[in-house]
Amino acid sequence: MTRSSRILKRGLLTVGVLAGFACALPATGLASQQNVPVPSIPGAPTPPGPVAAAFTVPATVGTLAVSPQTGVAGTPVTITYQGLPANQSVSILWSTASNTWSVDGEQFTADYMGRASTPENVVLTTATTDANGALNAKVDIPQDWGGLHTFYAVINGAEVANGGFTVYRTATISPKSGPIGTPITITYRGLGASLYEGGAALLWDNKYVGELASIWTRGTATTVIRASGPVGVHSIQIGDAITYLYLNYQQSPLPWINGAHFNFRVTPPKVTVKVKGKARAKALAQALAKAENKLPPTRIDWPANVTPTDNQITTLDPTIQTASGVTASLSTKYGQVGAPVTVSASGLAPNTTINLSWTTVVGSRVNCTGTCWVPQGTALGTATTDAAGNLKAIVHVPDGLGGWHAIAIQQDGQTEAQLPFNMVRSVVGVGAPRVVKEGHMFAVHLKGLGWTQFDNTIAVDYDNSYVGYGCGFNSNGDTLMYLRATGGPGIHLIDMYPMLYTLSPSFANTPYGMTPYLTYAKDEPGLALGYRLPAIRLAIRVIR
Repeated sequence: MTRSSRILKRGLLTVGVLAGFACALPATGLASQQNVPVPSIPGAPTPPGPVAAAFTVPATVGTLAVSPQTGVAGTPVTITYQGLPANQSVSILWSTASNTWSVDGEQFTADYMGRASTPENVVLTTATTDANGALNAKVDIPQDWGGLHTFYAVINGAEVANGGFTVYRTATISPKSGPIGTPITITYRGLGASLYEGGAALLWDNKYVGELASIWTRGTATTVIRASGPVGVHSIQIGDAITYLYLNYQQSPLPWINGAHFNFRVTPPKVTVKVKGKARAKALAQALAKAENKLPPTRIDWPANVTPTDNQITTLDPTIQTASGVTASLSTKYGQVGAPVTVSASGLAPNTTINLSWTTVVGSRVNCTGTCWVPQGTALGTATTDAAGNLKAIVHVPDGLGGWHAIAIQQDGQTEAQLPFNMVRSVVGVGAPRVVKEGHMFAVHLKGLGWTQFDNTIAVDYDNSYVGYGCGFNSNGDTLMYLRATGGPGIHLIDMYPMLYTLSPSFANTPYGMTPYLTYAKDEPGLALGYRLPAIRLAIRVIR
């Protein structure tokens, strides 16, 4: 794919010129893959020790006695070996890996390129042999990737023996009961560093909810879903998957990729009444009926606040530098359609009219060959500098594509400064009708979907069952999705999650695509590029 830094020249951010600009970024061709530096993820496990120096491997090495040889993180392990020099220091190494996401970030797009894994060894501990040359080391299995690991005993830079340990997976849910709409935190530990060990599928009552991974969280995947369905016991199942659940993992080459199953009890809503005596039963029934009809509130669950580790993908023109003596800033870098943003600048010409513009793109990925989208400028308004050349103006985020954009400050036909701004997703109104007749169609309306493979689509679950996705590129960020009210009278949930779009263009080795990506909050590649893609949660009440 042609690097888009070659597209624009100084001054072409002027409104009207960009709209007809013929040179555009093609959405097909070879992309330049980059393994992004791992961001600082709140709560993520850290490497279990310092990276070990390379060691030599002699023609013959011994076998460490490791007891036990299987278990979960935290398991105490004893490592023994005989026949070493007396009173000798021995480094005990642990085989692990460093993983990250791969992306291709350009001026006018960002593509998902898959995952990358680099094997490495870390020093877990050191031990000293006794007077008879016997090694006896004790370690606790670290919170790290699951699967098969190797312990290495190293003396003076040379391996003397090794032994294996297999880390099994564990899972927890909290809480284990609650009314419809209760947030349930699911934590799955021990996912592996390799492709086939690195993902997991989540089911609710044998319905596919979505995909989890732990590329940046070293084998620990955490997600939140909401309790749905009638009062009673419901099934939560989690297990190994690249996309969908691997049902006979015990017969696979990786039989340790065990899953987990939980029961969650959906309960009636809790109600209290102050009425006593004979009227109490009636008052309780009325309060319960009212509570059962009360919808869970519309909510947007934002991802962790992560400092980007790669260049933020914007529509900034890399050939344009802020003019000498000019400084500029925005009151915020993130906002929804219509949000006010204060543009401040100094060092401009005094008492001069300044044009403010917004740079975006127009186009589509559908059946895309050749030129599929082009940059376009939109006027945000004008403002006048004061006698000292200072500018302070309020602009409103235009209704259009979400994602990274440029706000340009233009004076006398020249761009004096450009500032990155990210339009985030929002819900129009309450997002969906509150009450729908059974079998009827209803609309879910969102704003701010973008055009990159990270933000141009959104995956939709209905009562924790994946039903499809919506795309906002061709419709300029406006996404109007029609669903059918099913499941019988009562409250039903619509949960929408970020999705890794792996089509048009398609690249090799891009797992976890085209499904709800449930671990978006701490392990989604767009976070490294400054994208903040949330889960959006709505509810309807179905009536006959």
